[in-house]
Amino acid sequence: MKYSYYPGCTLRTKAKDLDEYARASATALGFELEEIEDWQCCGGVYPLGTDEIATKLSSVRALNAAKEKGQDLITVCSACHHVLKRVNDDMKNVEDIDVRFAMCFPDVYEIGMSHLGIQILYDMFNRREDVWCERVYSPWHDLDKVMREQKIPLFALESQDPVKEFDFLGITLQYEMCYTNILQVLDLSGIPLAAEERTDEDPIVIGGGPCTYNPEPLAEFFDLFYMGEGETVYDELLDAYKQNKKRGGTRKEFLEMAAEIEGIYVPAFYDVTYKEDGTIESFRPNNPHAKEKIKKQVVMDMSSATYPEKPVVPFIKATQDRVVLEIQRGCIRGCRFCQAGMLYRPTREKDVEVLKEYAYKMLKNTGHEEISLSSLSSSDYSHLRELVMFLIENFKSQGINISLPSLRIDAFSLDVMGQVQDIRKSSLTFAPEAGSQRMRNVINKGLTEDDILGGAGQAFDGGWNKVKLYFMLGLPTETEEDMRAIPELADRIARRYYEIPKDQRNGKCQITTSTSFFIPKPFTPFQWARMYTNEEYISRAAIVKHAFNEQLNRKSLRYNWHDAEVTVLEGVFARGDRKTAAVIKEAYRLGCLYDSWSDQFDNEKWMQAFENTGIDIAFYNHRERPLDEVFPWDFIDIGVTKEFLKREWNQAMNAEVTPNCRMKCSGCGVAKWKGGVCVENKN
Repeated sequence: MKYSYYPGCTLRTKAKDLDEYARASATALGFELEEIEDWQCCGGVYPLGTDEIATKLSSVRALNAAKEKGQDLITVCSACHHVLKRVNDDMKNVEDIDVRFAMCFPDVYEIGMSHLGIQILYDMFNRREDVWCERVYSPWHDLDKVMREQKIPLFALESQDPVKEFDFLGITLQYEMCYTNILQVLDLSGIPLAAEERTDEDPIVIGGGPCTYNPEPLAEFFDLFYMGEGETVYDELLDAYKQNKKRGGTRKEFLEMAAEIEGIYVPAFYDVTYKEDGTIESFRPNNPHAKEKIKKQVVMDMSSATYPEKPVVPFIKATQDRVVLEIQRGCIRGCRFCQAGMLYRPTREKDVEVLKEYAYKMLKNTGHEEISLSSLSSSDYSHLRELVMFLIENFKSQGINISLPSLRIDAFSLDVMGQVQDIRKSSLTFAPEAGSQRMRNVINKGLTEDDILGGAGQAFDGGWNKVKLYFMLGLPTETEEDMRAIPELADRIARRYYEIPKDQRNGKCQITTSTSFFIPKPFTPFQWARMYTNEEYISRAAIVKHAFNEQLNRKSLRYNWHDAEVTVLEGVFARGDRKTAAVIKEAYRLGCLYDSWSDQFDNEKWMQAFENTGIDIAFYNHRERPLDEVFPWDFIDIGVTKEFLKREWNQAMNAEVTPNCRMKCSGCGVAKWKGGVCVENKN
């Protein structure tokens, strides 16, 4: 029996003995190793390892050589085995595939590879033998230029096949400032920007992610939007596509089939009319297959939901280069500014034994040296202590770093962080969001000044001397007194540090305060709130900065603030309607790209785009919305009712606090799903 043999570079240089042993062992076992002709490096060396395409091409060549001979491929080098196996796992035979799905993160590879949602869907799709899901990212400016000059179409990472040849192009919408990159992806792929101009030869373009909860600014560019969590009805959607394809159905016929599936929104099947003042008068289906309401899809059993045991390992360092363990979805807290806290209700936990098993498998299968817990509020996971102690006891001694984000600062958290971090080098993060207690009540933060100072005090007593604080400016009802309360709170935290006897301190303390500008988001109690101009935001930041200079411990305090120009644009598109698509298209025409990158953002071009299209920023940002206004996203049912959001808005105006979901049910509406925190400890 013959096997194709791939020695690898190391066995030709430093490990020649291993090559000899491999050949001798094969002879002793009665089979022959047939070395691949003119083999190349597998791609594991550094110059190739920093280029995923080059790495894959090297490996694919070796795999294809074995396939052409009808032989299995053997290698004894562990590095070669890892790279070849990884590439082989990614590859499928196109002839055996019914549906090809290009999964796109509209930003650079290093950012996109860190996204958990795409990892989950990529794994889920590729478990199906009839589907091949591949990855696509936005090319950086230099590659974009070359591709246009050389007329190279945008291609998928795994096969290098043009995106235009795929059945689906799925684009995740994580933040508003990626919208011009979406047009870049369509443009480079040779897909018409406008959905109405596409033919049966073009892929179905589908969007998902948090920004789809107001899809209207992008409605012109997408065939479909998937509302909710992807593990639920994607299989049904893909099966419908296969069925339509098999019987030779048209693009429109598939879209009509898709519109019948819960959670799928087809923008072309809805008409919008406007009042004289520019607000929406009506939003109605124009096709009998389209639903009046699109219901968000929710995974109620998180423990049995699909999750990648073998996540794809990036060939170059990604922004978050680690194993990610999702411990729960949702948040019990009910902060009134937080869109994620409303969208992902109810809070649903994963079984701790399932999480332990995933931790073992994912670390073993990836070789990562860090594991991180993923959750909106990790401290609210009911088995946190058991899980964290398991990770420390089983993996810390192996050199695995353990990352614990989203923790409230208390005795347990500090004890755990003291075990997994270098206290002298690390900092603790607090997110009070507002400086005064009145404002924290307005936003329903559920955090008192005693909580903040008490947590900081425990941290200082435990040896920490660096603290990061995060706040927002421009919140509803904010006064100058509320703004000045931010540096005053930072100063009180510094004072708490200097109460420690000098000989027991860990040097000087450093309190770094950062403020972002509040952006009202759909499906939050603050969706009716007004925003401000760029100049007004800067003046608010100036008030805070000047107040920092007045503090007793100002030498221990640092202050940073977010870009106000980007905030203004995010506000327009967060609550924009279909008319704002013209601005996105014009900004892209003017050259706007990678707008979420501060060094790439060009505000002048964006302002020119608004002027050229006649779209008024003030209409979208500078007015408080009446409670009876029809919003562009009102056709979506996320479970949380509009009446609840109105009630929370009124409570915010009175600075009244709503208890968290474990303390008392507030009647938000998601109890109808009969799961998660809504039924905890109830018979």
